[in-house]
Amino acid sequence: MVDDQRARDWVEQVSAFFARQEGLPPITGRILGWLMICEPAGQSAADIAAGIKASRASMTTNIRSLTATGLVRRYTRAGDRTAYYQLDDQAWETAIRRRIEGMSAFEDVLQDGLALMGPDTDRASRLRAAQEVYRWVGSLLRDPKPARPGNGGPR
Repeated sequence: MVDDQRARDWVEQVSAFFARQEGLPPITGRILGWLMICEPAGQSAADIAAGIKASRASMTTNIRSLTATGLVRRYTRAGDRTAYYQLDDQAWETAIRRRIEGMSAFEDVLQDGLALMGPDTDRASRLRAAQEVYRWVGSLLRDPKPARPGNGGPR
C-alpha cells in the first residue's frame, strides 16, 4: 500500500497536470486525482476534503463542475442522505470526445472567419493555416481506430 504522503504527492502531480494542460483550478485537479486512487471509490465531499486536505466549503463548486462535465457522478445510498461522488466509468472517454467535438466546433469558427476576411488576405492565410491543422488533427481523431483495452471497439 502506498503511504499517505506519496499518495498526496501524486494527487498534486495530477492537479498540476490538469492546471497546466486544461486550465483547471488546482482544487479541481486534486479532486480528480483523489477520486482516481481513493478507497472506497465513492466518497462524500467531506471524505474528499479530508483526503486532499482542503476545506469542505471549497468542494461544492469544484465537485459541481466535475459532475456537470460528466467526469464525476453523484449518487446516494438507500437510507443515507449523504451525496457520494465517484469517477464516472466513461470519464476519460467523455473528456476526449468533448475535446474532439471542440476541435470540430473551432473548425466552424475558422470557416466563419475566412468568410468574413475574404479569401485573398494575409489574415485569411493565417486562418487557413489554423484550419488546415484543425482539420488534419480532427480527421486523425475521427477515423476508426483499433479497440482500446477494455472496449469492444470504436463507438
